[in-house]
Amino acid sequence: MARRPLPRILSSGTIRLARGREMARTAADSATDVLHPLITLTRGLRLLAVAARQKWAGTPKERRGPALFLVAACVLVVALMPYGPLLALVTVMALAAWKGRDRTARATGPDEAESRRLQSLYEALVPYFSVPEDPSPLFAHGGEWSAAFDAYEFDGEGRLTRLRVTYPPYFTDGDATARATVEQLLHAKSGRGREYHFAWNEEGNELVMSVLPALSTSIVAQRFVTVPGETLLGFTDDASVRRTVPVVAGEETLQEPPVVWRTGQRSTEPHLLVAGLPGAGSTSLLRGIALQALRHGDVLVVEGSGTGEFACFMGRPGVLGVESALGGALSALEWVARETERRLVAANRARQAGLALPDDVKRPLWVLFDRPSVFAHLAAAESMRDPQQLLTVPLRHGRAAGVTVVVADQIDALDWVEETVKAHTRARVVLGAVSAGVVESVLGAPPHTTPTPEVPPGRGYARLGAREVLRLQVPATPDPHDESAPAAHREAVLGLLPARGEESAERAEPEPDPGVAPGPGTGPGAAAGPEPEPEAADGSRPAVGQEPADEPEPSEERPEHEPAPEPAVEHAGRVPVLNRLLTEG
Repeated sequence: MARRPLPRILSSGTIRLARGREMARTAADSATDVLHPLITLTRGLRLLAVAARQKWAGTPKERRGPALFLVAACVLVVALMPYGPLLALVTVMALAAWKGRDRTARATGPDEAESRRLQSLYEALVPYFSVPEDPSPLFAHGGEWSAAFDAYEFDGEGRLTRLRVTYPPYFTDGDATARATVEQLLHAKSGRGREYHFAWNEEGNELVMSVLPALSTSIVAQRFVTVPGETLLGFTDDASVRRTVPVVAGEETLQEPPVVWRTGQRSTEPHLLVAGLPGAGSTSLLRGIALQALRHGDVLVVEGSGTGEFACFMGRPGVLGVESALGGALSALEWVARETERRLVAANRARQAGLALPDDVKRPLWVLFDRPSVFAHLAAAESMRDPQQLLTVPLRHGRAAGVTVVVADQIDALDWVEETVKAHTRARVVLGAVSAGVVESVLGAPPHTTPTPEVPPGRGYARLGAREVLRLQVPATPDPHDESAPAAHREAVLGLLPARGEESAERAEPEPDPGVAPGPGTGPGAAAGPEPEPEAADGSRPAVGQEPADEPEPSEERPEHEPAPEPAVEHAGRVPVLNRLLTEG
């Protein structure tokens, strides 16, 4: 059953409640600041009353009478004095303010354990931030760490969560190797198992190290708020992008920062390369891309692993085919090359005639190639053509023709990926627990964070063109036929898949009226049922099993070499079949 979207009232109500809580919290903080003197006086009066009550309770009964007489005499003297009541009131208010002041002891510096940790970190940085020629070194053995560490924060376990380091101007902060050495040292000394972000300020000679929070893994595949030409790859940190999209995570709606990949004629990185470790989520990312691409275009899937990870796309509207054999992959990609050339020719003719592009040229065509290294190995063993060689035309001219290529393979098999594919896939993603060197070799730039040894599925890094490297968490998009996946996740993917022909007919079929008997031509199989049997000239019908009378053949015969024309199929409601497209091509 398809997953029904949340009502608009419920989806927007959560955001309004969150805004209401934030406004109430801000108003309460402002009121606390304004009413702080009154709160202090009230607390002091209460403490004075409690002290007077305790004093009265501790007074012996034989002394309570003289005490009351003395208090009454004092009150009478104060009342008869000039400005006595006013002075008494001021004195009581002063005592209440002094008694009700906030005397909570606040820590003004690190404790002993934190000071030892900072001192050890300072001593470890001395060999990297000092030279013998410096007359007054900022880092020296036995020196004070307070001169080099401007700001620091610790968590409840006593581990550093943020540190700002001031280093001497002669440190070679422009050298990537020197910076990587310092980052590795700070990572090791501050605690492993967490992901740290390093921000270098070369102008101010400052380095800020901060611990990044873990990215959310509770987001499942869903209809994301994107426009045609945008594909959501996953989610990243709040400070990395300036955009958020609403997503449903469990039973709440969140605003998460997305990693959006833009394709089309205006894109500078029209093709994508995904590399990952086994089980890191590369195939899941391809499924998520296919679900988003089917909203506005056609998809052709070439699966090299042969494990049936894309079997759920078979026969869906917009899916041109799912090929998992070497012969089928060669035929499919050969058709893609010819289709790309046809689109280029049609677009050129339309521009020369001053017309708009045809609809079949503007409709995006996506080619998802999973594990091309398997086909490359099989092609070399059987002395056949590598299917990757057929991607040359779509990769070079795909942006102008509306063809997008996505290639995914394992990191240890990237040597089998053609250099042409690597050269034209400027948008790249690497998934899995990999080192910073592997990330740099795949993405072309090192990450600004320290990779952790253990990561959840779908966790990695992304780089779109020449931009900075971003942390990435891919939404969970499991195979709906995988019984080991959570049932809610599988239902979410099934709800996003386009309905097949019979499924859409069942969904669109109106419920029969119980008060009206079904007549001829009605019912579930009326639209797809057989034609009514022809009647004879005398009005009688042929008996069951009897062949109808032969109709006269047309006078004009069709030549043998001319194939029979196929019936026209509308683009919106068709179920594309790759064999028919190959025949027409």
